[in-house]
Amino acid sequence: MTETPGREHPRLRLDDSFASPIRFSLMAALGEDLELDFATLGGILQVSDSALSKAIAALEHAGYVGVRKGQVGSRPRTWVRGTADGRRAFYAHVRALQAIVDFGAGG
Repeated sequence: MTETPGREHPRLRLDDSFASPIRFSLMAALGEDLELDFATLGGILQVSDSALSKAIAALEHAGYVGVRKGQVGSRPRTWVRGTADGRRAFYAHVRALQAIVDFGAGG
């Protein structure tokens, strides 16, 4: 195994919370301080309710999204918003992905 002295491989900075393509896409969809309802998120991400629910639960457990429940008329609704910690972690993850590309290219 060849090591580059003094350089940590950027994959070590990846956050496993975003290893799932659905969780990664969910955070990207929420963007900068956007709150979306469950149905809208499901439509954007093109996933089943079950898969979306699991992704939201995992990110909520990590502290990366906040969930607000309420009603619109007589219908229950769930809204999801990225937390400040979640946005910081997501952008750090994206920077780590770019650093992997740059590292592999000898950058």
